[in-house]
Amino acid sequence: MKRVLFVVLLALLLSNYAVQAQPTSEFRAAWIATVDNIDWPSRGNYNTESQKAEYIRMLDMHQRNGLNAVVVQVRPAADAFYPSQYEPWSQWLTGKQGTPPSPFYDPLEFMIEEAHKRGMEFHAWCNPYRAEFSIGKVPIAPTHVTKLHPEWFVTYGTTRYFDPGNREAQEFVVKVVRDIVSRYNVDAIHFDDYFYPYRLPGKEFPDWSSYNKYGKGLTKDEWRRANVDSIIVKLSRAIKDENPQVKFGISPFGVWRNADKDPMGSATRAGVTNYDDLYADILLWLREGWIDYVAPQLYWEFGQKAAPYEVLIDWWSKHTYGRHCYVGLGIYRAGSNAAWRDKTQLPRQIRELRQYPTVQGAIYFSSKSFQSNPFGWNDSLRTNYYKQPARIPDMPWLDSLLPARPTVQAVAVINNGLLIQVKKSDFDTRPIKGFRIYACYIDGPNNNFYNSALVTTLFQGDSVSFHAPLPPDKKFARFYLTTLDEQNKESKPYTNWPLSLDAIKDDQFGWIMK
Repeated sequence: MKRVLFVVLLALLLSNYAVQAQPTSEFRAAWIATVDNIDWPSRGNYNTESQKAEYIRMLDMHQRNGLNAVVVQVRPAADAFYPSQYEPWSQWLTGKQGTPPSPFYDPLEFMIEEAHKRGMEFHAWCNPYRAEFSIGKVPIAPTHVTKLHPEWFVTYGTTRYFDPGNREAQEFVVKVVRDIVSRYNVDAIHFDDYFYPYRLPGKEFPDWSSYNKYGKGLTKDEWRRANVDSIIVKLSRAIKDENPQVKFGISPFGVWRNADKDPMGSATRAGVTNYDDLYADILLWLREGWIDYVAPQLYWEFGQKAAPYEVLIDWWSKHTYGRHCYVGLGIYRAGSNAAWRDKTQLPRQIRELRQYPTVQGAIYFSSKSFQSNPFGWNDSLRTNYYKQPARIPDMPWLDSLLPARPTVQAVAVINNGLLIQVKKSDFDTRPIKGFRIYACYIDGPNNNFYNSALVTTLFQGDSVSFHAPLPPDKKFARFYLTTLDEQNKESKPYTNWPLSLDAIKDDQFGWIMK
């Protein structure tokens, strides 16, 4: 059993142990885009150790900001940020498509491990249909699927896409995703908004051949939506077949449909919608339970003329169908117009989303925007909105079995604090992720577990020793310990302490045994 002496700096947090305004359960993530080296790795950074160091710095920044998950693009254009039998190494990883990293490493395995070390979920982000980002710009590897099966693809503008109506192409994409889930400890598979591509003025998407073959009396719009529905349900089944605990999330464009087209739509006047232009019927996928969460990209400001943030978050909150909703927030827009030059824009959006019980958090686009700390928003997250850690919201439909309570083996008073040794229950055979520590004032108005604040999560094995400094203001705190399993499900709190905490008092020199 691995034992670690872990010093937890609780004292700095004890002043906030009364009832918290911040949610104790909230999804807080950033998108890390690899396509065109948007976020990672930096363009031209093809050195293995340098890439690792850059990723670690990025994770550490997000952890300081209070985030508890990252959504990392691992398949930007039918290529891979991991060794794959189906697709070549990405050009944005090594500078040349098909060339492995040197010295060799598995970036996906590395990124997952580093995220999990920090208690962060790792969502593997795949682009469904993009195959060649900019035709002719860089050499394509001979093993790339566009070379092996050119009949599966169509060209639209300067980009080559899988034909969504081609059955073999669909099966290939499903096979790629199944491979990721079967080999890697990902917490989720994540798809973005690029289903059928955004329309180009005056150009029709060239899928007449497959429509004539498979249309079967449907209008072209109906057939296109059926194609996207088909791959979503196939992906959902494949993911759950491989690992029922891996989540499946979609981040669509922010408007499903305008109300002038459909009474169920939002009171918006968006020029593009999921249903009518991208052929993505998100509400169907939520109703049918094919996806576990939706992350609509609400990158607009309050009061925006065509698609106001406040209108859309209200609309999405009413159309989750029991699944999770994480709002996509556009931190990249900082300074882009008058509304986004207002330093209160992003904080207001966070406060607004917290008004809706059916909205469980946010994902920020994108990671690099945090590096400049626009308008001091990093500081706002660290010192205010995300000051207290939050656990990942539970998805009860994935698994109803909770882990067993932890066992506290010893409690002692040492160095003006409590030394607590905790281990996994002997009655729980399933692997665990770690333990969580909560605290509240023992003399507070609601000094029970459900009004306590999450202090930290420990990931040091099945048995951990840690030192909890007692409050410097001499107000005693009550601590709670829970077990966290690999799916972020949490046990009930441990209550059978081997040493009565009432047996501790303080004097002028500090905390001592009575």
